[in-house]
Amino acid sequence: MKLLKHHIIAIALLSCTVGIAQQLPQFTQYMYNTISINPAYAGSREALSIVGLHRSQWVGFKGGPITQTLSAHSPLRNDRVGLGISFIQDDLGPQNFTYLYGDFSYSIPTGQDGKLAFGVKGGFTQFSFDSDFRFDGANINDPLIYGTQDRWSPNIGAGVYWSTNRLYLGLSAPRILNTDLNQEEGFEALERVSYYFTGGVVVDLSNSFKFKPAFLIKATNGAPLSYDLTANFLFNEKFWFGGSYRINEETGAIGGIVDFQISRQLRIGYAYEKPISDIASYTTGTHEILLMYEFKFLNSKLKSPRYF
Repeated sequence: MKLLKHHIIAIALLSCTVGIAQQLPQFTQYMYNTISINPAYAGSREALSIVGLHRSQWVGFKGGPITQTLSAHSPLRNDRVGLGISFIQDDLGPQNFTYLYGDFSYSIPTGQDGKLAFGVKGGFTQFSFDSDFRFDGANINDPLIYGTQDRWSPNIGAGVYWSTNRLYLGLSAPRILNTDLNQEEGFEALERVSYYFTGGVVVDLSNSFKFKPAFLIKATNGAPLSYDLTANFLFNEKFWFGGSYRINEETGAIGGIVDFQISRQLRIGYAYEKPISDIASYTTGTHEILLMYEFKFLNSKLKSPRYF
């Protein structure tokens, strides 16, 4: 059993690099962390928005991914222009990825209350490998396991984002270049190109309740399509609660989400996921905590809370 567990760990942690590549981290609360995948989202909340997120995936599973993000974005005085910056630290067992990217967006009005934004993203990705990580029986001369040095590589991304007060759609590719993060001979560690299609809507059920379904479809070169579906309810403009379901050909998960709008500026959220694949027997699940603080006093026209 111990040997089987080690084999499963090895497959799960190295499957994204054997031969080729790394995918961007995934989030349950993607609808509140859109700036990490779509630069056109910068400034869309019409306030200085700061978001911090911590995700511990597959708790109890040795080497399970741990992801931390910190981002900030805001419109400028010319409210058609938005700027943002995002930092992501993604630890995947022996692999470590750090993303530091800046965002620029420009929006044009569409219809009575709609906006269509175009965005570009640019920055650097760091890739490193922890040489202290060991698998029983691993070949010490294997360059995939040992000897990889730190690498900083530039990359760019682009996206579009259309929104009204109750509806949004987005399409983006946050990393466009197939940068090789490894410089050792014998294998490549390429950044894969991932395409994200997102959307959501808010529907009034009563004076106190609103319903917000949302989706994220992710297409990555060399990987199966991934579908994230969420359904949340808002009570009295203060309390969000709902569920999530992730589907792809290799793994899947079901989960729950709760969010509290503590004040006009502060929101806190928590999400829990349970895998529905073979790995479920080796983990108690995934935990994700989100903090969002917004300087809404910068714009007296803002509604509270914003729905996305």
